[in-house]
Amino acid sequence: MEQLKSFEKLVEQIKKLPGVGTKSAERMAYSIIEWNEDEILNFVNAIKNAKERIHKCPICGIFTENDKCEVCSSSTRDNTKLMVVCTQKDALAFEQTETFNGLYHVLGGVLSIQKGISYEQLSIDSLIQRIQTGSIKEVILATEPTIEGETTAQFIAKLLEKYDISISRLGYGLPMGGHLDYADSLTLSKSLEGRTKIK
Repeated sequence: MEQLKSFEKLVEQIKKLPGVGTKSAERMAYSIIEWNEDEILNFVNAIKNAKERIHKCPICGIFTENDKCEVCSSSTRDNTKLMVVCTQKDALAFEQTETFNGLYHVLGGVLSIQKGISYEQLSIDSLIQRIQTGSIKEVILATEPTIEGETTAQFIAKLLEKYDISISRLGYGLPMGGHLDYADSLTLSKSLEGRTKIK
């Protein structure tokens, strides 16, 4: 049967999405091909609008459509507590538990020699600036419970030692090798309650 080059290109683009393999990408591509012109246009416009309107909050790195995110704009948040997370999804996971009322700082990943992610590629400098200029009294290191996440937490803890703040790490109710956005609300709540003090 003839190979459809435009179909193959569509599949390759869909496969760039996380967790999408060839078979899933092919099913999605066939579905898209069946859409009418209005559905295609709506889909393309939704992607374009999201890309144009959504940006990182200049303070914490959480995605927003406003000048600042909802958390940083709030006057009811506890601005003495700062939770350091790897990704936007991690912050969202904690927000859904409704147990943390402090601020967030999104690193944008973890230190990883294998993936070539170094200090400069993470928002660690802006984290230090927030500590220096803000009213933060406690930093909660909520990086992933993986080797890279632990390395990142220890690296940041070392950098923050000289500041007059409390530094804690999430409790190990979370499994090593797991990901925060897959954990249920109870597990996240318990890990927050059982965080361990570093300094």
